[in-house]
Amino acid sequence: MVTVKWRPGLSGWQREPLSEMNRLRREMDRIWDSLSGTRRSGSISGAGVFPPLNVSEDVENVYVRAELPGVAAEDMEITTKDNNLVIKGERKIPTEGENVSYHRRERESGSFRRIISLPTQVDNEGVSAVCRNGVLTVTLPKAAKVKPRQVEVKSD
Repeated sequence: MVTVKWRPGLSGWQREPLSEMNRLRREMDRIWDSLSGTRRSGSISGAGVFPPLNVSEDVENVYVRAELPGVAAEDMEITTKDNNLVIKGERKIPTEGENVSYHRRERESGSFRRIISLPTQVDNEGVSAVCRNGVLTVTLPKAAKVKPRQVEVKSD
């Protein structure tokens, strides 16, 4: 049985159209996967956009923090180009064996790629990335020409 979230509308209760379409697509994928015995490569689609992330900034840097539980550092690739940050990788989940039947299978594996448009120009040479406890933190120093510059006022 599937529980569907309903939202009140002007004429009683109505469904949220896009979320209902996404739910239907996920359900059809699940049925297809169970019939064929395979998983779609590159799916990681159950949670919406993967990996979920936050983008923030201070005076010196732009920070991108992405949740990547179960993704090893050697399975990630971080690149910057044309004011974009690209996070690519693969989540690998070991198989339990051939004769295993699942009662529930929510952890997905596969390749992913996110392209994040950065809010300002960055210095590509100073970019650093650290993954700790399943959270990837990418620090992107702002380009010198976009950093605030304090100008000294001189008197005669």
